[in-house]
This record gives sequence, C-alpha cells and structure tokens, in this order.
Amino acid sequence: MSSILTNTSAMVALQTLKSINSNLESVQGEISTGKSIASSKDNSAIWAISKVMESDVNGFKAISDSLSLGESTVAVARQASETVTDLLTQIKGKVVAAQEDNVDRAKIQTDIAALTKQVTSVVNAAQFNGLNLVDGNITTTNTDGNTGIDILSSLDRASDGTVTSSSIGVASQNLSLTAGTSLTTAAANVGTDAGTAGVIDANDGGTNDSIKLDTFAFLDNTGAATGTAALARGTAGLDNTVTTGLMEGDLMTLQVGSTEAQYTVRAGDTAEAIVAGMKSALQASGISATDFTMDIDTVAGELKITNNTNADVAFSFSSSRGSGGLSGLAAIDVSTGAGATAALGSIENLINTSIDASASFGSVQGRIETQNNFIGKLSDSLKSGIGSMVDADMEAASARLQALQVQQQLGVQALSIANQAPQSVLSLFR
Repeated sequence: MSSILTNTSAMVALQTLKSINSNLESVQGEISTGKSIASSKDNSAIWAISKVMESDVNGFKAISDSLSLGESTVAVARQASETVTDLLTQIKGKVVAAQEDNVDRAKIQTDIAALTKQVTSVVNAAQFNGLNLVDGNITTTNTDGNTGIDILSSLDRASDGTVTSSSIGVASQNLSLTAGTSLTTAAANVGTDAGTAGVIDANDGGTNDSIKLDTFAFLDNTGAATGTAALARGTAGLDNTVTTGLMEGDLMTLQVGSTEAQYTVRAGDTAEAIVAGMKSALQASGISATDFTMDIDTVAGELKITNNTNADVAFSFSSSRGSGGLSGLAAIDVSTGAGATAALGSIENLINTSIDASASFGSVQGRIETQNNFIGKLSDSLKSGIGSMVDADMEAASARLQALQVQQQLGVQALSIANQAPQSVLSLFR
C-alpha cells in the first residue's frame, strides 16, 4: 500500500543517515582531538581513571623538581665536606712535618692557621638556595629522627585511593669550628689510686701509684645522660647543652708529665672504645713504655696508668664540647714539640669526622639520584598507560572515516530515493 501521509522507507533511510552522521561525528572528533575518550560522556569509568593518573603524573613532575633541588643541595654539602677533608689532609702533612726537631715550627703553624681559615671559608660558603647542611645551623628533625631536612621523594597511592607522601631524610653534618665549653667531670673521671690530687706519686708504701680513666657517662635521646654509647650530633632528643655526658665530637685531653694526648669522641664510642683511643693517643704522643704501664680493663671500661719512675709525675684531664664537629682544629698548635705530638692524634680524628660527613652526603645523594631516575621512568609508564586507555587509534579511525563517508553518501541517495516514492502515486490519477 502506498501512502502520501506516511513514508516508511524515508523514515528508515532518515534514521540510518542520522546514525551514520553520528558515527561520522564521533570519528571526526577522535581525529581532531587524538582521543577516543575525550570527555566523561564517552566512557565515564575510563575517563575517571585516566584523570586520576594524569593528576599523579603532575604530582610526580613536582616531586622530580623537588628531588633535583635536593640533589643539588646535597651535592654542594658533599663537595664542601670533601674539600674540607682535602684541607685537613694538608694540615696533617704539616703536623707530621712538625714532628721533626730541625724544622721551623712557627712557620708551619702559620701555614696551619691559613688552612684552618680556609676550612672555615668552605664551611660557611657551602649553601644552596640559602640552605647550608654543614655549618651547624639546622635544628629541625627529619623523617629519620636526626637533625636535618626532608626531601619529598614520592606519592604513594593505596588501593582505596588514599594518597600519602614519602620523603628522604638528609642528616646535617656540623663541620664548623665553633669553640667548645668545658664538660663536668661527670662526663668522665680520672681517679687516683693513691697520693696527691693531680700527681701520680712515685711510690707510696712500696707500691707504684696509678690513675684510672673511667666512670664515663653518655648523653641519651631523652635529654639526659644515661646512655651507654656516644650518640651522633644530629640524634633527635639529644640535648647538647647537658655537660654531664659525652657525645660525638667531644674532645678529651689527658696530660701525663710532659706527654699530652687528645681523643675526639666518635659516634658509637663506648667506654672501652674511648680508653682504647686514649691509650693509642698517649702512645702516639710518645709516652715512655718503661716509665709508665698502661693497662685496659675492657669489661670495666677503664685505662690504668701506673708510674714506674722514682719521681712524682703531674697529670691533668679535661673534656670539652665544641658546637662544631671540627672545633678541635682551632686548638692545634705545633709551635712546640709537645703540641706537635698531641696534634697528630687530634688531626686524625678530625679527618675521620669530615670523611664520615662526606660518606653520609655521598650515600644520600646517590639515593636521591636513583629516586629521581625512577620517578622519571614511572611518569613515562603512567603516561603510556593513560595513552593506551584514551588515545585514538588513528589508523583505525582513518579507515572508519572513509567507510562512514561512503555510507553517508549512500544514505543520502537512499533517502532521496525514498522521498521520491510518493511521486509514483500521481500516475494513478492520470
């Protein structure tokens, strides 16, 4: 039946053409934007996932910038501490030269003073963007519980969508030469076995007298002095204003007769380590093994020095704390033979302090560099994942475009033919 009121064929052709045009519009959108999912109406679930991943990529870009800044800051500190190590090594050479009797110690001392000033200059200049990790001015506590700074290193997204940040802790290293303050005798004690205070008697009732270096106290991480070993300067909770306990960097000086020895406390030192170090320092300073017997009780942590001579020998002991890890450098004086001998043990400990600082900075710089490389690769992986979800397949889109253009032309022709069908009704009325 033919009808001039209802053209079913035209209606079918029109709907088909609308569908083709809609598909054609979608393909053209893919080609123009390069995305198969350009908005939430295209696929809300995939679009939402891609947007979360894009926000993470932007976050990692900021983290990469933070890591680059942190790496540069640590690199400056590492370079400074390595330079200080080189300068201290030069000072050691001067100290060794001063051990000879036939040298001009005054001129050597002048050279040492100049090198000491250069150490101070390096430490003070070792800042990046106003942050100096080696001058001792940092008081904040980092994520590792040490005095230092934190460098933002990652964003961690849990399965429930919760996001937390992670940081790399950088411990500051105090390489300044700030002078110290005297510690009380509770930090360490020299007790006489018998005789007069400050003197090791030659003989008291037929017995050679002695002194004992013992009764050590160490600062702890609660602000008190109940520890069992020396804590590092940057340890959280340590109160370096407490003078009744020892900590890293404290300088101990023991003089027996004309022999003076110094020992700088290192992180982790126990009483046994300190007395062993002091014994070695006395031996290095040239104490006579015939005149004095030195015995170490490793269990009690004490050094016993016995006078084997027939004369009284004076002794003195002191301990001091410099706020700077290299505070003992200012005390080095090789203008006399005794001073040159004592300086030899001191400079060795100072070099170890700067080496430890360099190693610490080098280790954390390597970690930051590794993390920065990982963040870059992670960002690339996220970008690739986003692309696989929302980017258009241009080859497929091109093929679909051509096919839809042909379908559109055929649809237009089909609609035209369908619209001409009612014209055949006129022939019935001729």
